[in-house]
Amino acid sequence: MSLLNGPIKFSLICAVAIFSEQAAFAESDPAPAETKSEAESPIKPYVDVRYRLETVDQAGLPRDATASTLRIKAGIETAEWNGFSAKVEGEAITNIGADRFNDTVNGRTQFPVVADPSDVVLNQAYVRWRHNNSIDAKVGRQTVNLDNQRWIGSVGWRQNDQTMDAVLATVTATKRLSATYGYSWRVQRIFGPDSPKGTFRNNNVHLIRASYDAPVAGRITAYSYLLDVPDAPGVSSQTFGVRLAGKQDIGGAKLLYAAEYAQQSDYGPNPANFRHGYLLLEPGLSVGPVTAKIGLERLEGDGTTALQTPLATLHKFNGWADKFLNTPANGLRDIYGDLVIKPDGPDWLKGTTFRALYHDYRSTRGNLDYGQEWNFLIARSFGKHVSVSLKYADYDSAGFGADTQKFWFTTQFKF
Repeated sequence: MSLLNGPIKFSLICAVAIFSEQAAFAESDPAPAETKSEAESPIKPYVDVRYRLETVDQAGLPRDATASTLRIKAGIETAEWNGFSAKVEGEAITNIGADRFNDTVNGRTQFPVVADPSDVVLNQAYVRWRHNNSIDAKVGRQTVNLDNQRWIGSVGWRQNDQTMDAVLATVTATKRLSATYGYSWRVQRIFGPDSPKGTFRNNNVHLIRASYDAPVAGRITAYSYLLDVPDAPGVSSQTFGVRLAGKQDIGGAKLLYAAEYAQQSDYGPNPANFRHGYLLLEPGLSVGPVTAKIGLERLEGDGTTALQTPLATLHKFNGWADKFLNTPANGLRDIYGDLVIKPDGPDWLKGTTFRALYHDYRSTRGNLDYGQEWNFLIARSFGKHVSVSLKYADYDSAGFGADTQKFWFTTQFKF
């Protein structure tokens, strides 16, 4: 797609969406009297602009990568009418400067991968219905983020979102109890429609979860994710699990904890026969502006197959260098420490986040040493509309993958 055609296509998507929504509201009967909610604009436009400079130094490749990319996300949301509303959103991603990176579709394999190919897409388009704060249902193309996004997420870190063509409904039975069911027949992945692995079509993906906010203990969530993906039979699986997450006040501090266990086995068109376990233990402590956590995460493997989470926001887990997006066949055991500081003052530091993580990676089968990784982040928000961040990852291989250093500068504007 040329840079000329891309913006034109993006403009047409937004124009058609806006015209369609305006026409729909023009045909509605006018309200006899104006209330506060009815006085609100029937259409709310928004724009989200994000620029990123990403560099990658990966051992074993002849060139280092430098990716200078711009993402413009623009859309409209309608006001609710009898519980119904709609959202239409377009997304344009373009590279600024020379293609000195492998975006997974440009063929520049002498460079490390930065999975942000240029494209213009219809990112979201759905109708939503809400009823008495007890039912919330969407149908259409949408981002889906469940719990901590370990199993189902929209990969918001990359320039192109992962979205689902799906029906998703949440029923809130009581203040503490809710249940969600979703069915997705198509997944638009971060690699874009020009990539052979950019779209999972003709799926039968079932997302089932229920959560209960237990007094004292915290939130208990039970889930079942059934992935029948003909375009990628090897990731088709059924996963059943339970998660507990909560916090307790202890004097002037908060005790934080999360624990999760799941079992995953083959499903649908997957030709393999396996059963793998997942385990997470994550205690932590928060005191004033400082939060510290330690964690153990295990994704089992048997030397041939391993537990996989293909629809997750994978960048959030197992290090920002992204060396473990696919779980190795011998499994993965990640012991990590996570330190976050959000200073209360002085004024010039307020709104700034400092974060450091350390990961030690080994296999679950054979206890093989994979390597270690450091991650660092400095992020600052300037009001509601502007944010800036600096981020760094350094993976030191002990035989799995290659030594890799990544750096990111990101600035974002939301209006």
